[in-house]
Amino acid sequence: MRWRAADGRVLHGWLGGDPDGPLVAVLHGCPDTRHVAMTGDAAAREVGVRLLCVSRPGYGDSTSYPSTHASVADDLAGVASELGHDRFAVLGMSVGGGYAVACAARHPDRVTALGLVSTQPPGTREEPVEELERAFAPEFLAWRAQVTPDDPDDDALAARWLTMLPTADAALVATRTPAEVAASVREALADPAAYLRDAATMSRPWTYGPEQVRCPVRVWFGELDDRAGADDFVRGFADVEVTVRPATTHLAALVAYWPEVLATLSR
Repeated sequence: MRWRAADGRVLHGWLGGDPDGPLVAVLHGCPDTRHVAMTGDAAAREVGVRLLCVSRPGYGDSTSYPSTHASVADDLAGVASELGHDRFAVLGMSVGGGYAVACAARHPDRVTALGLVSTQPPGTREEPVEELERAFAPEFLAWRAQVTPDDPDDDALAARWLTMLPTADAALVATRTPAEVAASVREALADPAAYLRDAATMSRPWTYGPEQVRCPVRVWFGELDDRAGADDFVRGFADVEVTVRPATTHLAALVAYWPEVLATLSR
């Protein structure tokens, strides 16, 4: 699906789950897109939740743009309004956590709950975003060349992608068809600027902090996650509960537990 931002940019996303349920809006990880929310469609219908994910600028068909935590938060709030939801919960997956915090902080009268899954803590780099993008580009472009996202062979691209994931996460992704996996990879990596903007932004402090969030916050980490853990930053939220899932990896902390996460946030 496609919507328009306030300035006319295209916002490419996905909408599923129960059309009559309360809205939970997902802010995806990096590199990732609206496709991560698609894995929660059946769970959202089961729980009675409407599920939305808007791909950030440069991912999929979302217009490339020098996005910030604030601009992404406002884009999402605008789409929620267009869908008729004055109130909604936000769910930040991995790198999406910083954007989810910004949405809760900037729209306190609309965001009912904030969920964070496998979220990395705020970064500490002080360089401007543009400088960090240039610094990260060589390594990222070399890695992207190994993935070869423009490969038209769905089976080959999907197989290559699965080898780059932890075994448990790969098993979850492999439940989707090769065409679905390949489409997700292509949308995530077609525009290098999207990944580089995310990587630079996550390396810096968040624009909005836990102390600016008024709604209840629920946090989930995987015990085997080598990218995120129950870091000190979560203690800054006024109303927070943290769950560490045993023997669980980064992506599995969300995809293997969709019903529980959505039921918690919808309450």
